[in-house]
Amino acid sequence: MNIRIRLAAASDIPLLRELIQASVRGLQAGDYSAAQLEGALRTVYGVDTRLIADGTYFAAEAMGASGAESAGAESLGAESSGGALLVGCGGWSKRKTLLGGDQFGGREDALLDPATGAAKIRAFFVHPAWARRGIGGMILEACEAAAWAAGFRRLEMGATLTGVPFYRVKGYAELEVTEVPLEDGLTLPIVVMGKSSRQ
Repeated sequence: MNIRIRLAAASDIPLLRELIQASVRGLQAGDYSAAQLEGALRTVYGVDTRLIADGTYFAAEAMGASGAESAGAESLGAESSGGALLVGCGGWSKRKTLLGGDQFGGREDALLDPATGAAKIRAFFVHPAWARRGIGGMILEACEAAAWAAGFRRLEMGATLTGVPFYRVKGYAELEVTEVPLEDGLTLPIVVMGKSSRQ
């Protein structure tokens, strides 16, 4: 099945919400407690509509899904248009916000200076049924190419513990570990990682 990477649109938001919840619950359970994951889904993880409006958020679609695959869309990904399944998403940002969806309180929408600031790699999620098929890498390549083309020389992200091995293989180095506050005194450990452009 072919994977198509395209810019996400506002019409994708309901499907992106479903995808993010499935990804978090299905792929991060080995690194975080159920209470942390549910708290993060309420207060941190989610769709960042600013990324969509900025044209810096990508959706990965599995094209040409068969009737049987489309019928099982809940377990395989969210069905978008023309029989395609929305199976992954991720983006980059020219703004200061490091992580979090619209509901996250720690947002900073100020624009970064590409000459001195690091573009932010943001909000990567892959449906569990489509994990480890290269989809995250395809989205990351699209994000990096766009950020380099916009003049950025450095990239930075707030990676989940689950994502650290993937980003390390892609050339990112750990810079620091931070704890994102959740509800009821819980925190979500996040690893800030970075990468410089090839000179």
